[in-house]
Amino acid sequence: MPSVTAIRSMAGSESVTMLTAYDAPTARLVEEAGIDIILVGDSMGNAALGYESTLPVTVDEMASHTEAVARATEEALVVADMPFLSFGVEQAESVRNCGRMLKEAGAGAVKLESGPHTVDLTERLVQLGIPVMAHLGLTPQRVNELGGYTRQGTTEKAAEEILDLAHAHEDAGAFSLVLEHVPANLAAHVTDELDIPTIGIGAGPDCDGQVLVFHDAVGLSESPPPFATAFGNVREELQHALDGYVEAVESGTFPAEEHSHVEDALDELY
Repeated sequence: MPSVTAIRSMAGSESVTMLTAYDAPTARLVEEAGIDIILVGDSMGNAALGYESTLPVTVDEMASHTEAVARATEEALVVADMPFLSFGVEQAESVRNCGRMLKEAGAGAVKLESGPHTVDLTERLVQLGIPVMAHLGLTPQRVNELGGYTRQGTTEKAAEEILDLAHAHEDAGAFSLVLEHVPANLAAHVTDELDIPTIGIGAGPDCDGQVLVFHDAVGLSESPPPFATAFGNVREELQHALDGYVEAVESGTFPAEEHSHVEDALDELY
């Protein structure tokens, strides 16, 4: 697993690659592709658990899925995404929840959907040895406040707030910053201002790295966001395989002779 120091050093020099994964088989594939960071995102709520948003994801669910990903990987940095209300209420509880992801689940760092309320928490976590990836711009856990998954930082005031918070989290010790669904020119300016790497999602080409949800990247999602690109059509391939299975069972061609075993010693019993 690469250190957060190694990731931090990539700012301005190497492109950081990050994808989500929520289970061991997917994590192995992602790591084999050479991805730098695997994010066990609370996007599992929409992508894998059948929820309508990320809000219902629990700390126990995050810990379980993070542990599965960590068991399956050795090279990528595993980052656990802290779910809604697992942090920001009481600092002691926030620290325990974040610490659990490293101590019990095997993550190398945590990600916080950030704001003014997470600056002091970020500093405290880093003091305790819990690396923090910050996240600004569109923060899906605030969907009810924002009124939807809308682009952020589109006014001068909003852009200045994002830049100020980016500096504050860098000063607090965050080793990287996700910028989601913000104007590309704002993301480029933040990237230029910071010494830690920025990782964009719907934030243009000038960030130090990029992140996508696995299901969006491989063409498994039914309704990907407008800023995502499918680099394959896994959904079509899966449907083709499943249709073939149903047809083979119904027609009697599966299982075939080579899929079965006959024990001669049992012939006298039947």
